[in-house]
Amino acid sequence: MLIRKNPFTYALGRLWMRIFGWTVAGELPPGGKAVLIAAPHTSNWDFTFMLAAAFVLRVKLSWMGKDSLFKRPFGRLLRRLGGIPINRSAAHGVVEQIADRFKQAQAMIIAVAPSGTRAHRDYWKSGFYWIAAQTQVPIICGYLDYARKQAGLGLSLIPSHDLRADMDRIRAFYQDIRGRYPELETTIRLLDESA
Repeated sequence: MLIRKNPFTYALGRLWMRIFGWTVAGELPPGGKAVLIAAPHTSNWDFTFMLAAAFVLRVKLSWMGKDSLFKRPFGRLLRRLGGIPINRSAAHGVVEQIADRFKQAQAMIIAVAPSGTRAHRDYWKSGFYWIAAQTQVPIICGYLDYARKQAGLGLSLIPSHDLRADMDRIRAFYQDIRGRYPELETTIRLLDESA
């Protein structure tokens, strides 16, 4: 089930956004599965705003974290908040681990921060794209725009066979969206585009 019916989490998300003066925009496209881009990612605050926005939109959101985060004392709480522990040293990589979960799940929205870090990088990691391409689920452009104090869901696309064209659409969407620390925003391009 993708929709959270818990009035407490909805009220908590609304309260959080109201306290900080933020609004939430957009809606989930039809269908039960998607990869949600979480961008730009420049601050530890991004996680709390992402969760609050998901609560307001009543979206049951999954997200990935390194497996060491899911140990005591916070492991159980992080799983309840949608966390999926990822073993980065596993024989098959993160894309395969998440693609397998998509195939087993009836419904799943997973948030992926393609920058992979809060520091500036020259490229986004391409895992979000290949997970969506392998499972043929839409990519949804989720955003936290600190300049406008708005969190939301925007462009939705199913990966085509033209990586560069898909990334051009994603770049155009994020062009005017600013993270908490714009100087730390990762350049929106994939190393795979150069190939």
